[in-house]
Amino acid sequence: MRSGRRRAGSVAGPGDEHRTSSASSVRSSVRSSVRWTVVPLLVSAATSAALLRIGQRLPRAAAQPWERTNHAGRPVTLLEGPAWVGGAVGGALAGAALGARTGGVAAGSAVVVAVAAGALGALDDLTGGADDKGLKGHLGALSRGQVTTGAVKIVGLAASGLVGAAMADARTADGGGRGGALATLVGGAVVAGAANAVNLFDLRPGRALKVTALAGLPLLGTLPGAVAVGSSAGVVRDDLAARSMLGDTGANAAGALVGLALVERTRLPGRVVALAGLAALTLASERVSFTRVIDGHPVLRRLDRWGRGSR
Repeated sequence: MRSGRRRAGSVAGPGDEHRTSSASSVRSSVRSSVRWTVVPLLVSAATSAALLRIGQRLPRAAAQPWERTNHAGRPVTLLEGPAWVGGAVGGALAGAALGARTGGVAAGSAVVVAVAAGALGALDDLTGGADDKGLKGHLGALSRGQVTTGAVKIVGLAASGLVGAAMADARTADGGGRGGALATLVGGAVVAGAANAVNLFDLRPGRALKVTALAGLPLLGTLPGAVAVGSSAGVVRDDLAARSMLGDTGANAAGALVGLALVERTRLPGRVVALAGLAALTLASERVSFTRVIDGHPVLRRLDRWGRGSR
């Protein structure tokens, strides 16, 4: 009777060696993927949390420019934004230190996008006025010959998004396989559009962080996605407690990194779809209150209020 088992002492054939090598390669790839995602995520979370604690202990003179009153009339600090950016940068650098898979260019694009978007947001947080808010307001001011900080931010986000997309596309072996210069141009617009989109949700405790996390979770396989989720986790407790908020500094950086993660995962068609969705969202924000829409939908309302109670 023919046995299904190999007789003792038999020599493994080429097929067995191939299967063993393949299994070992898969296990190594899984371990590398887990490490590549988990380490940057944890480092970004720990760094953003630590930086926020440091910010909360700053002297009054240093902290005062970042203080605001939220929608409920409670005092909050916008220092969560710089802490978020610092956490993202720390996570990206940790990712670069892991070796060849992330690479210096991968970390470089994440750092460039996060720092540039954060700096542009800080400009608006610290020097922007209450007038001419929103895309329509900034464009209207430009038509009157007035250059607002928001207009500077729009141009700056577009430029930094283009740089980030170009760096991401330069890492691919087929370069033009993603659609060449047109794909990179659309990718830059996606990064800028995402930066603006997350900022649109920074109106209630925890909302912008939840949007960032939900958008970033499917993109955890990318370095920007991992650090965006991680840095958000590090500051979410204080945000939900209405002690701090992202402000333009953090919200712009968070959205830009999610946009960069999306660029790393898509080719031209996917980027066009993403850009169309972001454009529609931005235009809708000029006419519709997102808070009213969320409060009018039971599922969205529960998700929005989860973790913050009645704040």
